[in-house]
Amino acid sequence: MLRSITTPEMPSVAIASSHVAVAPAASAAASPSLSFRRSCVSLPLPASPPSRSLRRQLPLPVCAFLKRNPKRLKYSSPRFFKKWESMLYVEMDLMGAETWRLDPVIKLIKEGAVGVIPTDTVYAIVCDLKSYSSIERLRRIKDIENKKPLSILCRSFQDIDKYTVGFPRGDGQGQTNIFRVVKHCLPGPYTFVLPATKELPKQCIKSGRTAKYESRKHVGVRMPDDPICQAILQNLDEPLVSTSVKWPSEDQWMLDPVVIADIYEPEGLDFVVAGGVRVADPSTVVDMTRTHPTIIRQGKGLKLDWMAEGGEDSDG
Repeated sequence: MLRSITTPEMPSVAIASSHVAVAPAASAAASPSLSFRRSCVSLPLPASPPSRSLRRQLPLPVCAFLKRNPKRLKYSSPRFFKKWESMLYVEMDLMGAETWRLDPVIKLIKEGAVGVIPTDTVYAIVCDLKSYSSIERLRRIKDIENKKPLSILCRSFQDIDKYTVGFPRGDGQGQTNIFRVVKHCLPGPYTFVLPATKELPKQCIKSGRTAKYESRKHVGVRMPDDPICQAILQNLDEPLVSTSVKWPSEDQWMLDPVVIADIYEPEGLDFVVAGGVRVADPSTVVDMTRTHPTIIRQGKGLKLDWMAEGGEDSDG
């Protein structure tokens, strides 16, 4: 069910809510393409008390409960956005027009929310890099193993140089200037794996309050060539921690934002930015920690002359 809020200062933003009743005709007109599952549906009794004979014939209220995976319940996380007790759903034009619609999303991210945004490849679950509790919530929502590393979405090469050792710029003594060729790839559908610096939060490597953090090693960095994603990143103070959105029980990407909202809202997702249905074509992952830049997953990004072929990596 959707509810629209309109104020003089801000045009309407669609919000999914399970606590607000909307007339069927109005609801269908406001959001013909969006429908969220409900955990319980009750049949109302008549307003006036019926007679005793009629009460014998009336059926009891019926409740239809949606069965959830016990493993998912273990990792489910309470929703951050408490004001409306609902998930924020924002529909965007594919070209990123009307960026004012993203203002509530940017505000939520800065306050520690976890949500889904589009990239130039598939959808990604993201949160603020500096919010350690949000990173842990992101892992619980997606049910990611503690040792699973996370990628970061960067606004510029300056962010990449801050949280990684950066791309080799050549030393004039035979070392290749990788930075010069990488500039032609970014922004673009590539994930470059680089050695991390001490600025990178430990939660990006391993989560858990009592867990012994492993030494920082490598992290994947991205600069997506997507107008919606770029509009969000340019209005934040830090990069975003990111992981691709996949089906809970399958190793397949989720490409429809309506389905993503339907599946992950019960897990505690705070917002979804809808930018149309995507194609199952992930980023090309290039390992920059080897002697030669090596492709460990071929995706949307083309193989260039300076990239060597390597093995497959399922999640990059």
